[in-house]
Amino acid sequence: MKIREKCKGALCACVRRVAVALALALSGLGATAHADSDHDKARAAWLAGHIQPLSEVLRVVAQEHPGRVIEVELEDDHDEWIYEIKLLSPEGYLVKLKVNAVDLTIQKKRIKR
Repeated sequence: MKIREKCKGALCACVRRVAVALALALSGLGATAHADSDHDKARAAWLAGHIQPLSEVLRVVAQEHPGRVIEVELEDDHDEWIYEIKLLSPEGYLVKLKVNAVDLTIQKKRIKR
């Protein structure tokens, strides 16, 4: 019974978000439409098997770079999908990673101490 109540709450929240996004799109704010198209493009790439899911990326990254994930972005950089990940290491360092979204290799690593 509690699960059903949570699902209803999540569904209501989702409907509210969609309603707000629709209202913003209809009001002429183009940023929302652009964000939706980026999301759709990334989802299509995942569904087509062109990129690994975020859960798998974070699992692989955590093996080599444990810490708290602060931000994740998925970029289509000249037809190459790259996950850009910022995390806070257990030692308190800011770690920035660029991870190939196909084979999950870390292409670039920057640590700010």
